[in-house]
Amino acid sequence: MKKAIVCLFALFMGYSSFGQEASEGSEIQNVIETFFEGFHAKDSIIMKSVLAEGVIVQTVGKSKSGEIKLHNEEISEVLKNIVSIPSETTFKEVIHSYDIRIDGAMANAWTPYSFFLNDGFSHCGVNNFQLFKKDNKWKIIYLIDTRRREGCEDIAKK
Repeated sequence: MKKAIVCLFALFMGYSSFGQEASEGSEIQNVIETFFEGFHAKDSIIMKSVLAEGVIVQTVGKSKSGEIKLHNEEISEVLKNIVSIPSETTFKEVIHSYDIRIDGAMANAWTPYSFFLNDGFSHCGVNNFQLFKKDNKWKIIYLIDTRRREGCEDIAKK
């Protein structure tokens, strides 16, 4: 009987922690969706609401000569560039999936995407968000993405 109670307790705790992680995953996905809500609306206030102070932003891509480069970006410049996009320019980043990993107050979200500019395909890649939970709120502390035009047919499958 004692073994049965211990087994049931362990099983319950496993489901309980799974439920917590699923809930945390939903919170993290909501943070990322809020970021893109602001991005698509060209609203820096919405975007800042989910960014930690001192957030780091980088991009991996090819230079005009074809060399793979790591580009560091200042968040203030990123936000300024987004809000200054002309109103006649349309853009949309479509996230294909979320692979979210959590360990306590740290999380990582891998999000393959396709980017469309003025209703035409522009490029694809993967966003990698690092998040930190403080005062019961997840914030983006680091964002790096890749950008490419080749190999995009399979990006939605990643």
